Amino acid sequence: MPLLFLNKYKRSLFIEMSAIGSGGFGTVFKVKHRLDDKIYAVKRIQFGEFSEEKKQKVIKEVKSLAKLDSDFVVKYYNSWLESNHLFIQMEYCSQSLRSLLENKPLVFERQPEDPMNVFEYFISCEIFKELLESVQFLHESNPPVIHRDLKPDNILIDRNFISNRFVKLCDFGLATDHNTDIQTTIRYQHSSGVGTINLSLIGELIFDINLQATSILYLYQTLVSMMSTPNWRQRPECRQVLAKYNKWSIHKTVVTNHRNVNNF
Repeated sequence: MPLLFLNKYKRSLFIEMSAIGSGGFGTVFKVKHRLDDKIYAVKRIQFGEFSEEKKQKVIKEVKSLAKLDSDFVVKYYNSWLESNHLFIQMEYCSQSLRSLLENKPLVFERQPEDPMNVFEYFISCEIFKELLESVQFLHESNPPVIHRDLKPDNILIDRNFISNRFVKLCDFGLATDHNTDIQTTIRYQHSSGVGTINLSLIGELIFDINLQATSILYLYQTLVSMMSTPNWRQRPECRQVLAKYNKWSIHKTVVTNHRNVNNF
């Protein structure tokens, strides 16, 4: 049954498939392009009801998204205004980190209350590493972009692996674009205060902490430091956590040499 969220002209370009998500900043639809047969995500934002100031902020966000042409963020393709709505055409990813976390115990054949095995911990390390790299990319962009609504729903999983990455960030409705003329200590205060805490919370969701393992103990200590250190200047940034990757991760050789590797 068609959703009819596009006008007649746009429906000649896209086949409307389903609504795949909604939030305070709009609804996202899954569509198929009639010419290239590719699947896209189109986000619809109730633009007409915004104040002029908020409209300019949203337009600025779209321009920022268009400039972030990278494997670290969901790809932007097009945008248009229609019937008091703003539409943004983006790359479609079939999964989010939230859906992955919900299914992770089932995929690795364990009960939700059971600890992770070596295979699941390795995959979890890769996911968290790519998440750190994606946030670091935003912070080191020119000008830096701070994603202020970082949560599992806004972390997408790309199953195509075209770029040897499968974690991408999306939904920059609350992102903050910082002018490079602002003093560094002020510019990165949001990064360390909001982003770092959110990363630590997401890290706790990704990992089933088992303090008996040295690598997991180090990771646990790192997550606690990211979350609870009172002075934001003393909290580790993404690049610092990534620099210690070998201390909290499991190398793939450990996985391939594991005695139960043939069982998976």
